[in-house]
Amino acid sequence: MSLALSTLLFEWRRYMAAVMALALSGLLVLAMTGVFIGIAKGFTAQIERSSADIIIMQPGAKSLFGGPSGVPRRFIPLAYNHPAVEEVQPFDMAGGSFQSIKDVDPTLSQADRAKMGAAKMNYVQTQIIDTTPGAVTIPTDYSPEIVEALRQPFTVAVDETTLPKLGVKLGDKALYNGQTVTVVGILRGYPSMMQPTIVVSRDTLRMLGQADTGPRVGPLMVKIKDPSQARIVAAQLNAIGNSQWKAWTRQELADANAGALFDEGILPIIIGGCVVLGVIIGVAITWQTLRGAIMANIKEFASLRALGVGMGSLRLIVMELSFWVGLVGVGAAILLTWLVSLFALSNAVIISLPLSLLLIVGGGLIAIAMVSGFLSMGILKKSQPADLLR
Repeated sequence: MSLALSTLLFEWRRYMAAVMALALSGLLVLAMTGVFIGIAKGFTAQIERSSADIIIMQPGAKSLFGGPSGVPRRFIPLAYNHPAVEEVQPFDMAGGSFQSIKDVDPTLSQADRAKMGAAKMNYVQTQIIDTTPGAVTIPTDYSPEIVEALRQPFTVAVDETTLPKLGVKLGDKALYNGQTVTVVGILRGYPSMMQPTIVVSRDTLRMLGQADTGPRVGPLMVKIKDPSQARIVAAQLNAIGNSQWKAWTRQELADANAGALFDEGILPIIIGGCVVLGVIIGVAITWQTLRGAIMANIKEFASLRALGVGMGSLRLIVMELSFWVGLVGVGAAILLTWLVSLFALSNAVIISLPLSLLLIVGGGLIAIAMVSGFLSMGILKKSQPADLLR
């Protein structure tokens, strides 16, 4: 075990402030960035968790958020011209008013009725699935029981985090655009941070009078026979489309959706501000903590110099110590962010932490620690062997 690592292990209290400064700096950047990525994930969860291998959109669309993504309905039979295509369904959405219904027992007292609360009304976003077995629009994490329940007329499913906002629970009836529906399914992992979302079958939507039978539909979700050939088939579909559409693999679209949030607007400014603030806090506190810890061990460094260890070797010890502090800080930042994400998820907020984000922020925290160590090396000049005789 190196001298720097053993110093950190046996005198960890002296370096805890530096570790926590790095951890909180990382938490600030990871949480803020993860929330905005999570917003995109919440809107696109039904596509990203479906069995669709390819999504067909307008040729000018850069993502689901970057301009119109719907296509003409006539593209559906055209997509079937490729022999590898197994199923094509549009990703359609709707919306309307959703009002809970409170069945009040007439025998209850006025106080008990007040505890039940008033009926709630919200404007909801409606996502549509096809309930035929193995349909491409059914997310792969939907249980067979939920799909079977949604096959029944006038039924809806709601994520568990949205239930309090809508004022309903499993089995309750509600009014959707003035018509009675029943909550038959509770979903998990589909929180809606802004507008509440419900899920209905395409047949139920048709019964509710909201089926879109016009010439345009939403993006086309395409299932192919061999998912491993998705990239090749997407390129071939683009050739077949002759610039009329753009076919994306599911992963390509997910990456584009995540990046679209940071292309323009105020989000890059917010994230940039968090990064600058995190760097300033991290460098300032880590630098002063390392400087104080080295000063506290100055006699030990003086002893090493008396034994013939050169200043270059001492500087390497300080830089290695800074690296280990940075590495521990990265681990603490990821742990804190993960704990915060669990709390956030319980309140319908998704904090998404892709590997690329963890690598970028982790590398940045280690760089902050190394810079702080470099700035602290000046204190080594006070490690004079003669001071040991005082």
